[in-house]
Amino acid sequence: MEGSSEYLTFTLGSESYGIDILKVQEIRGYDCVTRIANTPSFIKGVINLRGVIVPIVDLRIKFNVGEATYHEFTVVIIINVLGKVVGIVVDGVSDVVALPAQSIKPPPELGAALDTRYITGLGTLNDEMLILVDIEKLIGSEDLQIVEQSADNTQKEVVNI
Repeated sequence: MEGSSEYLTFTLGSESYGIDILKVQEIRGYDCVTRIANTPSFIKGVINLRGVIVPIVDLRIKFNVGEATYHEFTVVIIINVLGKVVGIVVDGVSDVVALPAQSIKPPPELGAALDTRYITGLGTLNDEMLILVDIEKLIGSEDLQIVEQSADNTQKEVVNI
């Protein structure tokens, strides 16, 4: 479709979100992660994905939505942004959708009450609202720089063993 963008849609709690499909590397089930000391609660730890140490971020905790439970239906979306591979935990993956540019509205200005830094816009799809996440801004944010440092340290430890 001309003038449209494709998004991978997923759920966090009762809300639907979307990220640019071009940033998605793969989708996998939630595996056992290696916990790293002194990291924020939304950083679950790291996994070894075919020799690459991948930090796992639980978006449910980061965005404070939904219950962070881990079971056979919990999904990890492996994304590749800003030269980093990161896994994000979500409640479920829905679909890949094409949204025409005219169906995407800018995020509302809600002042300090709501953090909209990571939201590129709100898309409408069949009467459903889709929150579009700027995954690059999120992964590049200060609080997630800890992810990079943690993964780097773990990578060094793994290599030195």
